[in-house]
Amino acid sequence: MGNAVGIGLIGTGYMGKCHALAWNAVAPTFGDVPRPRLVHLGEVDAETARRKAAELGFAKSSGDWRAVVSDPEVDIVSVTTPNQFHAEMAIAALEAGKHVWCEKPMATSEPDAMRMRDAARASGKVAVLGYNYIQNPATRHMKALIEAGTIGTVTHVRVEMDEDFMADPAAPFGWKSDAGSGYGALDDFAVHPLSLLAVLVGPVRSVIADMAKPYPTRPLSGGGARDVETHDIGNVLFRLENGASGSLLVNRSAWGRKGRIAVQIFGSKGTLTYDQERMNELQLYVAEGLAAEQGFRTILTGTAHPPYGKFIPAPGHSLGFNDLKVIEAREILRAISGEPAHLIDFETGLTIERTVHAMARSHEARGWIEVH
Repeated sequence: MGNAVGIGLIGTGYMGKCHALAWNAVAPTFGDVPRPRLVHLGEVDAETARRKAAELGFAKSSGDWRAVVSDPEVDIVSVTTPNQFHAEMAIAALEAGKHVWCEKPMATSEPDAMRMRDAARASGKVAVLGYNYIQNPATRHMKALIEAGTIGTVTHVRVEMDEDFMADPAAPFGWKSDAGSGYGALDDFAVHPLSLLAVLVGPVRSVIADMAKPYPTRPLSGGGARDVETHDIGNVLFRLENGASGSLLVNRSAWGRKGRIAVQIFGSKGTLTYDQERMNELQLYVAEGLAAEQGFRTILTGTAHPPYGKFIPAPGHSLGFNDLKVIEAREILRAISGEPAHLIDFETGLTIERTVHAMARSHEARGWIEVH
């Protein structure tokens, strides 16, 4: 690969820090790319930007994100701001001739997602979304097993995603309860399982959905209360393009669940199961052999499941969330170099967004909706 690329970062919350750590780690982890240059960091004000740039290792900082986008030393812009700002920032970066790594969800409206896709097409630049769960060696191996026909023809899929960060009814009203952030669990959460479905079994064709608000109001930090404008629970039945049936259940208010994405893929010859809370293993059942010896086999990820070996030389020692972001950063550098890359680009991202919006329309219409 050629010269080191220049990195711009907009937003330094949880995901902004993940991006910075990934850009710092990608060269020493993989050993086949120059270390990216952390060029310019943007935040809501100059002082916060200066402080975060010093913490994360960026050479320059600005209280105006537009300065990051227009910086001639920046080649890639990481967009890690709240959802409602993704479209404006990503489009501006693409129009300025930058590659873009934007966190999910793509946008809070389908028209904005379409504008992002169109801007990516017009720019010819790499434009991808931060769906790092598809990078897990365990899920990559699931894909390989499905493509090899190990479980036969996929007939049914069940996916659940649960966390409990919205489970406390006394938690104050925040931006994720504001309609400006999107629908709620569907676009905040469901997009992750949909990214896994996209790479494992293909796109969704039609949906019927129901959403729920377990807590209709939340207290304000200064006193009083405010109506919750988003839905923390979503229940969806769907049909895949290949005709297989499926269900998707998402809940941001599920006490005890910390980072659960439970996937079950049923086929004509076997079953695959996976749970993100045990992200370094998967379960495989193959309907062959003696009935008395049939059962699920636990597969622990290791060096036989690339790129696990780039991090740890022994199996069973476990990768983590931030490691998946490092893998994602390497895939982005692959794409920029014109190599095949394992990513969710803005084209596939728009399909995921359209699926989410179809779910929301189905909730309003109380019936089945085709995904455009």
